[in-house]
Amino acid sequence: MKYWMLISAALKRKQTRTVLTICSITVAFVLFGTLRSIAVAFTEDVDFSGDDRLVVMSKLSFIEPLPMAYHQRIQSVEGVDLVAHREWFGGTYIDVNNFFPKWPVNAEVWFDVYPEFIISEQEKRDFVNTRTGMVAGKAIAEKYNWKVGDKIPIMGDIWVKEDGSILWEFDLVGIFSQEEGSGVYGGDQQAFINHSYFEESRMWGKGTVGNYVVKVKNKEDNERIAKEIDKMFANSSDETKTSTEAAFSKMFAEQVGDIGLIMNSILAAVFFTMLLVTGNTMSQAVRERTPELAVFKTIGYSDSKILCLVLVEAMFMCFLGMAIGIAISFIVFLFLEDDLAAFIEGISFQPSVILWAFATALVMALIAGLPPALGAMRLKVVDALRKD
Repeated sequence: MKYWMLISAALKRKQTRTVLTICSITVAFVLFGTLRSIAVAFTEDVDFSGDDRLVVMSKLSFIEPLPMAYHQRIQSVEGVDLVAHREWFGGTYIDVNNFFPKWPVNAEVWFDVYPEFIISEQEKRDFVNTRTGMVAGKAIAEKYNWKVGDKIPIMGDIWVKEDGSILWEFDLVGIFSQEEGSGVYGGDQQAFINHSYFEESRMWGKGTVGNYVVKVKNKEDNERIAKEIDKMFANSSDETKTSTEAAFSKMFAEQVGDIGLIMNSILAAVFFTMLLVTGNTMSQAVRERTPELAVFKTIGYSDSKILCLVLVEAMFMCFLGMAIGIAISFIVFLFLEDDLAAFIEGISFQPSVILWAFATALVMALIAGLPPALGAMRLKVVDALRKD
């Protein structure tokens, strides 16, 4: 490009300012690449064909229980392989800061529904046969130095025992790990409790479960099975809403708020600030070069060429910062992907993020660069040289 020498000279005029502006844009796009990927995962439509497990919950809310009698009726739906149920236990282990999910589950089939959890056959049998049995994820066991045979005390904050006590004691009969890259919600950072003991010991809620997890024989039938289950319980006192496990995980995580909206709001604030920074940089750069621009016009540069030179300068900074930022965010995402997958299934660095980044950089360059570029285009040679 024959005009590159002029653009390069303009960028090098105040090198520190140019580098700091590009670094600021880079940081903005690092945040963009990471947060936008999370936002996309929380706002994309449900894909029924991408999961071999469905979650059946109350149509009113995920905290509303469902009758345990639904188990056999769901199992009878054509295409259903296995049905498990679970309940959110809550509770505190020693200190309120020691949070991890605890789920009473039907021990007989739980690890068949979730083959991604790796546990020995002996520990499976012990979980089924031990009335007060608990199995914990490897990460939790290592964090609290648990070993098989330990008694784990949990102070109930939702569930009270029939005798009025809030102290629940469980026998740790197994420790499971998770297949690498399986991305099951919670992963090995959760614990499962034998539902039989929970059911017979709790003061209230007997005969109900939190939700059902349905393993299907063919995931191509997901949408049909989901509709059949919901139709089966339509107009009953406990209507259901069936979705993929991935969609349920998103809903569960979004109890803290609209994650997609939060992420996009943060990005909007970041880029509004970056517009001000980049716009100020470009305006100052043009003001400093007013005499030079007048000389360019004197020797025959047209107004449109002056406009393009200034715009290209702004685009170079924005696109360079964008490219570096997206590259860094991709590397960061590779390190965070497994941890994020424990909370939200199907999360990945989407190609659409790159397209959005490109469009955002273009808009930023135009908004920040167009006003000073138009000012330079309209510059009168006599006025500019008089200012000098």
